[in-house]
Amino acid sequence: MRVLCTAMASPSHGRALLPLARALAGAGHEVTVLTTEAVAPVFAADRITVLPLLPPAPPPPDGSPFDPAQDMSSPDHPLTALLAGPYARSILTILREAARRLRPDALVRDGMDFAAVVLAEERGIPHLPLPSGFLNLVEPAPLLPALNALRAEAGLPERTDPESLYPHGRFDFMPSAYSFARHRGPVLAYRQTTAVEPGGALPPWAGRLPGDRPLVLAALGTVLPTFGDAGRNVPLPPEATDPARTLRTLVAGLSRLEVTAVVATGGIPLTGVTPGPYLHLTDRVPQPLLLECADLFVTHGGYNSIREAVRTATPMAVVPNFGDQPHNARRVAALGLGRDLGPDPDADAVAAACHGLLADPALTARLRAARLAMLTLPEVGRAAADLTDLVSGGRLVTPRVPA
Repeated sequence: MRVLCTAMASPSHGRALLPLARALAGAGHEVTVLTTEAVAPVFAADRITVLPLLPPAPPPPDGSPFDPAQDMSSPDHPLTALLAGPYARSILTILREAARRLRPDALVRDGMDFAAVVLAEERGIPHLPLPSGFLNLVEPAPLLPALNALRAEAGLPERTDPESLYPHGRFDFMPSAYSFARHRGPVLAYRQTTAVEPGGALPPWAGRLPGDRPLVLAALGTVLPTFGDAGRNVPLPPEATDPARTLRTLVAGLSRLEVTAVVATGGIPLTGVTPGPYLHLTDRVPQPLLLECADLFVTHGGYNSIREAVRTATPMAVVPNFGDQPHNARRVAALGLGRDLGPDPDADAVAAACHGLLADPALTARLRAARLAMLTLPEVGRAAADLTDLVSGGRLVTPRVPA
């Protein structure tokens, strides 16, 4: 079986694809990942063909109307309008050329990739989207007109079923009771893996961290450090807060606690605050591994990070910033798996929330239940057989978890 995959936006999208791509390649299938230059390094250690031919999605035009409360399902939302319109049109030619050469039997697509929906329909092959924060946020019905416009330009018939956005279901790494998706449809769910980096290990300094205090991991993710003065002069999204200020707040708050804290800065320089003696700053750390022994996770609330924390039953203090992160933070709080600190807490609020979470035995019980639910899901290697069944039978996915 030949499988064409797409991954765009940030490296976190590549990491969402990686376990599925590995499972398919490990089962002997031909896997090709069509992606951007920024995401391509995620696959460098794997024997997977990577074509970094996709352009990065440009930011919405200056002056685009923006309302942080606006539903991303709306075709008028600046990001959604871009992804389902100009960006989809710009990459469809690239996808068609790759498919002409590779002749794929199935597509595993980025949740933001609307062009792949059109390509799959042109070629008459199934397509399933990756676990995605964007996909969790959107309802398919409002997006149907934009998708039909792309179909019409491609000479395809319009569809009346909103589920045609993912007619064969979608992939996820969360159990049904803990779903973060606003729209529930058929899902092929597998348990989140802790093995992200082949042969990965914690750095030597991690083995020297004191063990007589609670261990807290704080991380800003891979996208936020690229924005503003801390990054590559990429303008902050309209709703985002300054990542350098967020870093200072987390360091100041954690330094007030009797904990050992590891803060993954993403390369953002720390200024204006002195870290406490038990606080270790590092550009990055193998997050899934460190979460295996962490007592608390202070996170930006990206969907990959949320799943990794549930997999290790690690309580979460979520400091969301933009995109799907506020939704994820609210869902974490609603499920009782941690607290939503809002986008711009002060150091006192961070310290108080972390202290409360570390002292909450009921939280530990809820996280244990969530982890057990995740462990009932099949290992991601099962995805190869499931996709093969879909390709050979041409049937709709039987939901792994209830719709």
